[in-house]
Amino acid sequence: MTASDEYTQYVLEQLQPVLAVNTRRFFGGVGIFYGARHFAMIMGNSLYLAVDDESRPRYEKAGMGPFSYRTKKGIIKVRKYYELPEEILTDPVELKVWARESIRVADKTRKKKSKSKSPRRVKKSTR
Repeated sequence: MTASDEYTQYVLEQLQPVLAVNTRRFFGGVGIFYGARHFAMIMGNSLYLAVDDESRPRYEKAGMGPFSYRTKKGIIKVRKYYELPEEILTDPVELKVWARESIRVADKTRKKKSKSKSPRRVKKSTR
């Protein structure tokens, strides 16, 4: 599910006037960052934004689903990222609201990860 250059360019044209973002390619997709916060990704011709338990219902109400991919064992759903409705992408005011919410989610996740990284204990040999 490779992100097409054309769709990536289209998404950036919509986002750039709203937020200063940068991108990085990964696993055939494109990660979208606001500063150091990875808040969105493009896979195929779809834009997915980071969600949490608070924001997920908004996407579900709009009929959108999580990012998913197929493996030999079946379909894997990544419930951290939900597809953005196309009509939001073309509305700068709404796009800013949804993107900022996603940045908040990414920021919260990042802070949670940094707090959970405690020094590893090394077991001493008893020899």
